[in-house]
Amino acid sequence: MVNKSVLRKLSNQELEAYLKEGNRFVPEAVQIAFEILEERGRIFNDQKKATVQQLIQRKKEAEEAKLNAEREIWQDYITEDPSAVKLFPRELILIISLLLGTIPGSLLLNLNFLNLKKYGAAVLALVFGFIFVPVQNFAVPFMYEHNSQHFFTYRKSPELLMGATGAVIFFVFWVLFTPKKLPYRAASYIFPILISLVMLVLMVTNDQGWFSGYFLVSFAK
Repeated sequence: MVNKSVLRKLSNQELEAYLKEGNRFVPEAVQIAFEILEERGRIFNDQKKATVQQLIQRKKEAEEAKLNAEREIWQDYITEDPSAVKLFPRELILIISLLLGTIPGSLLLNLNFLNLKKYGAAVLALVFGFIFVPVQNFAVPFMYEHNSQHFFTYRKSPELLMGATGAVIFFVFWVLFTPKKLPYRAASYIFPILISLVMLVLMVTNDQGWFSGYFLVSFAK
């Protein structure tokens, strides 16, 4: 947001720079600089006014185009097209990673990348998924032990923080390594369901604390 009081402190010569073609100022700043100059008695003819307004409009269009391009990067392009490649949906991987940890999420993302022949990304997703487990199981007790108030709410629980961290990192992996604007069909949910059940069994039956730090376990606390 442009602070008009800051621009008022500038000299007329400095404000004139806001009206020049090719400047890097945002359209709101250009508009305010123009208004301040008029308030100070600067007279613009109709041609100059039209030029400034065209400059502002081009800047607004450039900003909108940039925002649209950024939205496209993060957008999910799931489709019903039978010719599209089959992948495990992004939202499914995020939910499973949040609730059950990064191991099942990494397996699903690994299979996606293998299907796309992104072998380096596939290895990275798998390695991260398994490395994050000891990191998570160290970090959760550490945060509980070193919190000065020894109190966590549901929204501020270490389990939620670490689970969300792993899920978000997988989301970033998806955006970085999946081809931009790639349309894909949702793959069968059979395998995700199976590995989710396996993880649930491990979390319930494990007696060595390997999976005790996961967010889902916090519901039982």
